[in-house]
Amino acid sequence: MEFDLAFIWAGLIAFSVLTYVILDGFDLGLGILFPLGRSEQDRDLMMNSVAPVWDGNETWLVLGGGGLFAVFPLAYAVIMPALYMPITVMLLALVFRGVSFEYRWRVKNKRLWDLAFFAGSFIAAFCQGIALGALVQGIEVEARAYVGGWFDWLTPFSILTGLAVVVGYALLGASWLILKTEGTLRNQMRGYAGRLGTATLALIGVISILTPFQDPVYFERWFNLPGSLWTMIVPLLMLLLSWFFFRGLQGPRDAQPFLAALGFFVVSFVGIGISFYPMMVPPHLTIWDVAAPHSSLAFALVGALVLIPIILGYTAYAYWVFRGKMDPTEGYH
Repeated sequence: MEFDLAFIWAGLIAFSVLTYVILDGFDLGLGILFPLGRSEQDRDLMMNSVAPVWDGNETWLVLGGGGLFAVFPLAYAVIMPALYMPITVMLLALVFRGVSFEYRWRVKNKRLWDLAFFAGSFIAAFCQGIALGALVQGIEVEARAYVGGWFDWLTPFSILTGLAVVVGYALLGASWLILKTEGTLRNQMRGYAGRLGTATLALIGVISILTPFQDPVYFERWFNLPGSLWTMIVPLLMLLLSWFFFRGLQGPRDAQPFLAALGFFVVSFVGIGISFYPMMVPPHLTIWDVAAPHSSLAFALVGALVLIPIILGYTAYAYWVFRGKMDPTEGYH
């Protein structure tokens, strides 16, 4: 029996990207909310809530990007020229944000590094959304090479998806702080989470309406019978998660809003998968078109099967060790 290694690797890349969004999303969202901290003590507490895990979260971005380069080299060669600007700016923002995280604890006047932490988080999230929107729109390819313009990624649709990711990450950040803090900061974030949840769902709705019109294939998959009977599961799940989220904000279960907010991203990711599959570079290049030779896929898979369980293990251990509410008297040094 011969396994479809290209399909397996597509699943692993998708898993890495989704895991990055889930784990680093609340991290970036916390940075987006950083200026709303009412005091330096609140901002210290916000940053301390992610201090043990923030850099490990970005492991999945490296794994996803590195995996794309190694096992889908043609996809990498097409996507990078098309999205060179937003991806480069995103990486610089993440670097700048990481520097601000460390330097903030080493200086007396923290205002500059507070601003840098916010700016790096906001720009990185916005660029990720723009890159997603540009990919959904499709990339112009001829003779297995990108033939579009330098600014093809910059459209009203990609700007809208960039805004949606910023708002969605801010929702994750607020929900995370509800989970990890107590007192006035938690109550403040409950108020923000309600408004951010409404805005996130509204933006998801608008983008969901616009996406099928980006390509006839998307439209056919979402609105033609009998396929639409299956795709209807996505909006139904979103409705269920919405109820779960807003119900959680009204009760004492602080984990419920965070889990529901994560669910928004997971279900949205499934929706993107329904639109894309089996395309790796919409609208023409499939998973199998852009895959490396079978021997390369097999060799890389051996390493992935060793590394991914290790990464999952130490990530789970870190979150387990630092579970529960934050102690305001303890922090990052």
